[in-house]
Amino acid sequence: MHASFLQTDIAQLRGVGPQHAKVLQKELRISTYNDLLAYYPFRYEDRTRIHPITALKPGDAGVQVAGIISKPDLGSFGKQQRLCVNLTDGTGTLCLVWFQGLDWMRKKLQTNSRYLVFGKPLVYRGKLSMIHPSISTMLTGRRYVGRLQPVYATTELLTAQKLNSRGIERLQSNLLPLAKPHISEALPDVVVQRYRLVSRQKALQDIHFPASQEALHQAKRRLKFEEFFFLQLRLFLVKAVRLGKPIGNAFCNTSLLRQFCQKHLNFSLTAAQQRVLKQIYGDLRSGRQMNRLLQGDVASGKTIVAFLSMLIPLADQAQVALMAPTEILAEQHHQNLQKYAAPMNLEIGLLTGSTAHQARKELHDRLATGDLQVLVGTHALLQESVKFRQLGLTIIDEQHRFGVAQRAKLSQKRMGTPPHVLIMTATPIPRTLAMTLYGDLDVAVIDQMPPGRKPVKTIHYYDAQRLQMLNFVQNQIDQGRQIYMVYPLIEASEAIVYKDLMDGYESMARAFPNISLGVLHGKMKRQDKAHAMRCFATGRTKILIATTVIEVGVHVSNATVMVIENAERFGLTQLHQLRGRVGRDATQSYCILMTNNEISPQGKERIKTMLRTNDGFEIADVDLQMRGPGDLMGVQQSGLPDLKLAKLAKDGAILQVAHEVVQSILQSDPELSLPQNKCLAAHLQANRCSSLWSKIG
Repeated sequence: MHASFLQTDIAQLRGVGPQHAKVLQKELRISTYNDLLAYYPFRYEDRTRIHPITALKPGDAGVQVAGIISKPDLGSFGKQQRLCVNLTDGTGTLCLVWFQGLDWMRKKLQTNSRYLVFGKPLVYRGKLSMIHPSISTMLTGRRYVGRLQPVYATTELLTAQKLNSRGIERLQSNLLPLAKPHISEALPDVVVQRYRLVSRQKALQDIHFPASQEALHQAKRRLKFEEFFFLQLRLFLVKAVRLGKPIGNAFCNTSLLRQFCQKHLNFSLTAAQQRVLKQIYGDLRSGRQMNRLLQGDVASGKTIVAFLSMLIPLADQAQVALMAPTEILAEQHHQNLQKYAAPMNLEIGLLTGSTAHQARKELHDRLATGDLQVLVGTHALLQESVKFRQLGLTIIDEQHRFGVAQRAKLSQKRMGTPPHVLIMTATPIPRTLAMTLYGDLDVAVIDQMPPGRKPVKTIHYYDAQRLQMLNFVQNQIDQGRQIYMVYPLIEASEAIVYKDLMDGYESMARAFPNISLGVLHGKMKRQDKAHAMRCFATGRTKILIATTVIEVGVHVSNATVMVIENAERFGLTQLHQLRGRVGRDATQSYCILMTNNEISPQGKERIKTMLRTNDGFEIADVDLQMRGPGDLMGVQQSGLPDLKLAKLAKDGAILQVAHEVVQSILQSDPELSLPQNKCLAAHLQANRCSSLWSKIG
């Protein structure tokens, strides 16, 4: 009964009707009573206080004042007509100004009447003013009782249909009295009581019409907890479906792994690498499909862990695929893995969009017969013609650059049992984001750097200090070192990037006339890119001028300086990734951040963070605070649900509690069959999770 009422067509609500219902559905995706209840205000105007005019300051947020108005003055300023009235409250005078609806407003305003006015104070023509304020009469002798006024996001089309913020507020006030008896509790009583949450009914009332700031705070706290709770519950259930089925080949043969470690591994693994490798081996031998995220900061040693993981299924004659987002990164992986594979007489194939037709056909044939056991590639691995005889392990690098469907398609390239999946990223992911994006995965973290590495020293120069940067670069070249110079992607325009790149090339050619320079950018042909990198890797060119195509994966040990031009244009995580291209061994390396002489406050904060720390996870936390999850990780591709109130950057503590509560509930009642958890099962059913729930229950 409750659920069916809340699914009532919004056209049935007083004040809506068929025409408004169509517009609400088109503009805001509101088609039912429940959709409207879940359309929350994005801010609130504080109408609880009346401020004295003398206390107002230009630039204040919206404030409320009350006073008597003088006779309206209809005049013009240049070609623009405007209506001005003075509002006085005994402490000062405020000028109220309108540029539209002048005749209607002039007739509405009554001289010497008392009005309540809300707006933003500013200076207009030398006077403290409010432009187009909200204004209403105050009844004489009645005590003023204000409120927090909800403000709803709207559109031009909705406003034209009289569904501006006030219009949506009226619809909410029509709906809430009807809906209240049908709003059932979604969380177990013990959870509500233990964490002192207000009821769902009260939370929905107070999110739309809060009686006080405290009521609003408690409503938000409850609804944020609920959003995170059910997000975590769905992720845990997805994971339970996967773990509950004994699918996945059990790879227990460690003969190749032991052979490589005993005879060919000429350095010691860090404790973190050993721990992660044990976790992966436990997954591979379990008989259940591995779905593990491997996180590790730049240069933490993920590649050797990936190779050692490959040796386990390879010992049982299974095949391995590694997919990277770009050709350069795929080629780099291929080269690095070949170094490890050569002593073991293992062959590793490479398949990219640039692979010649005949070579491609040979790869396809050898994969189908099982003669080729390891294939590294780009999106080319997803083509229908690429078929494995027995794909045992899929490794996906820098996974956030692939869509969910692409990752799933690679996992489906097998005959019979699905392959194990290892997802790697060198992009540090804040814990709150990892819990939300990858709550259905097992997470392994390499949180220790190999010994002997010196932290990269980061230096900030303004354009006015360019000569200091050039002198530093010359000094490093004199010591036999090589230099990266990176230019940003500006306005997503390759043409502008190319121009900036070539301008940079010309200025560096003038500054270093006797030094060999190279150029690398995304529009170059594959063979030209390979030639540019080969020249730099072998030391034939001393300075490589590039776009962010070198951001991930490319490594030249003799390159010890990374100069990033217009560093204020980059996100923090990207700056950290670029800095990670140097400092890969015991040689002291440097990252020079060049910026304009004037940069924004946010740009300054990014630079300060880079100067303060080399910790990728700390940097990722700051980046999440500044940019949000969508910009940071391409979240729209990752299946992250739309969080209406909860913010990953600000509400990590609530997420952590919700995560722990869900985990505790499912440990004691994995099928949600206990009476106190029936509400959870009902909520899943009502919110279109029935197919998932049927696999659990």
